[in-house]
Amino acid sequence: MKLINGATYGIIYEDGLALATAACLSKSTGIPNIMMVELWQTCLSQLERELPPQDFNTWVRPLQCGDSQNPLTLLAPNRFVLEWVKQHYLARITSIVTGLQADCRVELDIGTRERAVPRPSAVNPAPSRTPTAAATPPPEKTAVTSKAPPQSAPVPDNLDPTYTFDTFIAGKSNEIARAASEQVALNPCDKHYNPLFIYGGVGLGKTHLMHAIGNHIRKHRDGARVMFVTSERFVSDMVKALQHHSIDVFKNNYRSADVLLIDDIQFLAGKERSQDEFFHTFNELLGRHCQIVMTSDTYPKEIENLDDRLKSRFSWGLSVAVELPDVETRQAILMSKAAASQCDLPPEVAFFISNHIRSHIRDLEGAFRRVMAHSKFMGKPITLEFTKDALKDLIALHDRAISVDNIQKVVAEYYKIRVADLVSKSKKRPLTRPRQLAMALSREFTSESLPSIGGFFGGRDHTTVLHATKKVAELRETDRGFFEDYEKIRQLLSH
Repeated sequence: MKLINGATYGIIYEDGLALATAACLSKSTGIPNIMMVELWQTCLSQLERELPPQDFNTWVRPLQCGDSQNPLTLLAPNRFVLEWVKQHYLARITSIVTGLQADCRVELDIGTRERAVPRPSAVNPAPSRTPTAAATPPPEKTAVTSKAPPQSAPVPDNLDPTYTFDTFIAGKSNEIARAASEQVALNPCDKHYNPLFIYGGVGLGKTHLMHAIGNHIRKHRDGARVMFVTSERFVSDMVKALQHHSIDVFKNNYRSADVLLIDDIQFLAGKERSQDEFFHTFNELLGRHCQIVMTSDTYPKEIENLDDRLKSRFSWGLSVAVELPDVETRQAILMSKAAASQCDLPPEVAFFISNHIRSHIRDLEGAFRRVMAHSKFMGKPITLEFTKDALKDLIALHDRAISVDNIQKVVAEYYKIRVADLVSKSKKRPLTRPRQLAMALSREFTSESLPSIGGFFGGRDHTTVLHATKKVAELRETDRGFFEDYEKIRQLLSH
């Protein structure tokens, strides 16, 4: 036998079917497209072992192998994912690929192609993984083509058409949640995003993203049955069905959806019958490869009085957080709202409002509407001085509600320590982390200067406050537990 190609994926010899395979080799690279697919799958396996599951499923898993033979072209679903992968993962991907095939280059592009069932390798096949029935969600299916149960009621069309991805203002606080939502909208029923669980405080854009998913799927997939409801509506519908002896109609109605979007799932807590019914609905929909998207005010496993079997299923797919927006994102949101309202809002006014209203988006919009109303009623243009006067009582109330003293009390209560511990000279770690967090939050939520904040914490200088702020930013990126503590305290301060 004569050796034709000794690539990483196996050796092709000049006999029988192998010779026909060799005839398909590219003249330029000697690598057929199927080899590129297998090359990318090998790279994916390596990255899955290296990266945290959420990072891998959010950014790397959506990449698809293109049709080119060299370079290896990876298709990202949108420019946002492309830029993120380019900045954070492209160097590592290139390193893995060139380690497997030295002369192969890697390029990124925007696009998508229909997912095909992978062809088994003729040689050196990858070992299959046998899922466990108790913990593994149903197999992947990428198209909404399920057959609905018979005799189902019409699916209510209660999506808000103004909530789209185009009208959603993206920022650092919501970039992962937006990317995951766009991926679900493009490829519903992908098992790595099913269910998609979006969690975060009030008024941060969770419901907007959910409507955007539904609107996109309804627009681009003819006949897809998209249902949006709140968990309270789910409970109410079930109670009415029990009262009127029409529980089968209720079941068929909810189980007929191809895409179920359910808002504020935490309201199922403590309602045992409703939880049981939703459990069976959840299983039925995933069994038919339908997409489920849920929102909550907290991480799924931390919802109190919720059945453990539901918590487990909520964690099958992908859970992403929506955080409080930074000042730049708040300003961009205001400018977008002003443009939609045909209001001439100077940038310095938008910055002033954003810098003083630091809670959720609804408060920010409320302040903006107040300024517009004052401008209309008084017949005066919106200027910085006019805005300060129109919002003076609101800003004063907000500043009193979120003071350094208030932050210290909330942090101390959260960590079950004394406020005196936060201002003490002790450098014990159980006290250092809460103290640094309280300093960082004081800088974020109040207008106090660095030296002033240091004064609230036992007379520390401004460099200590700066160090605390940097340390908190670092821990938010590297420590999941600390990140969740940070977000919970921010929510407590914003309510």
